[in-house]
Amino acid sequence: MEIIRKSLLEGAKGASGIVVVIDVFRAFTCAPLFFHLGARRVILEADIDKAQDKKKHNPSFILIGEHNEVPIEGADSGNSPSEIIRMGPEIFKDSVVVHRTTAGVNGIFGVIDSAEKVIPGSYVMARAISEYIKGINPSSVTLLAMGERGIRRSPEDECCADYIEALLRDKEYDHIQALNRIVSSYSAQKFFDSNKPYLPPADPIICLQRDILPIVLEARKMNDCIELIKVI
Repeated sequence: MEIIRKSLLEGAKGASGIVVVIDVFRAFTCAPLFFHLGARRVILEADIDKAQDKKKHNPSFILIGEHNEVPIEGADSGNSPSEIIRMGPEIFKDSVVVHRTTAGVNGIFGVIDSAEKVIPGSYVMARAISEYIKGINPSSVTLLAMGERGIRRSPEDECCADYIEALLRDKEYDHIQALNRIVSSYSAQKFFDSNKPYLPPADPIICLQRDILPIVLEARKMNDCIELIKVI
């Protein structure tokens, strides 16, 4: 199996075959939590206005969304895994979630037309994803680390790609070294800025947990939208 490494929105261009779109902080830590808490459907929307319109015309939908980390107007919550966990299954059970994020969701939109399969990736699902891909045994897989806002590389996404690659190759991976690199970076430290309550410090703690959700998701075009489908 050839493993191709790419990064950012630029790397999404022309990505083919199986593509794992990695967004650890925080989109694809949130996405499996929706299903874990009982959501029935998860619709991805890159366009802010369209995401807001879906909520406006379907008030029962749950809108989870941010732009450059700030919750978008009318959202039920920002893109925060700790907030989603607090909302709990009483909110998400049998729900339809509309999910809008700056990096991860836009990354999926960027590869959906060229890739054979598109799999959202993060630490919380990494082992399940690797086992799923091994079962398919493709000739190649692309690990696309989305980074900060899709324009700057970030250690959490690159290190998560390292981990998934190690799992696919049955190689060693040092999570202690990865944590040392990640937690000292701006992408983690920004969660401890008291002037940004939409970046709660609990979020990176959740996002850096490995293999806690045995879930694999695929992004698929469904009629006029892109949905996440739980395949495992």
